[in-house]
Amino acid sequence: MSEQMHPAAPHHLPFFIPGADGSDTLMVVMGIFLVATVLWVGTLYWKLHSLPERMAHKSQKLQFEIVAVLGLISLFTHMHIFWVAGLLLALIDLPDFGTPMRSIADSVERIADAAPGAAEPEAESVPDGSPDVRTPAKQEVHNHA
Repeated sequence: MSEQMHPAAPHHLPFFIPGADGSDTLMVVMGIFLVATVLWVGTLYWKLHSLPERMAHKSQKLQFEIVAVLGLISLFTHMHIFWVAGLLLALIDLPDFGTPMRSIADSVERIADAAPGAAEPEAESVPDGSPDVRTPAKQEVHNHA
């Protein structure tokens, strides 16, 4: 028997119609497109989610650790307010109170060491055997400028 085409059948089928052998080109192309799009959207989501942390890291903010923790909390709890708070914290430049306070503490410590009412160290005897000769154990120069 010879197979003949039906007279009403088109002689040229569009590309999206599967062939007689079962190959579906459009399905393969759309599958690859779908996987690529999901990977691209996932990458975009991760980049957007880490935006506050990258901003705080680039500008060397003191609150970098807080921004990073807020980003992790928002990632695991799906509460976007933490992400917004991290973004705002990354944008705001908090004043550095630690450095001046450390400087004040160091200055006060130096002043306390150089106080004129501080007890003087006792004199030690010279080990050569002469009991009447004494030398101070520690001599410091105090600068009261």
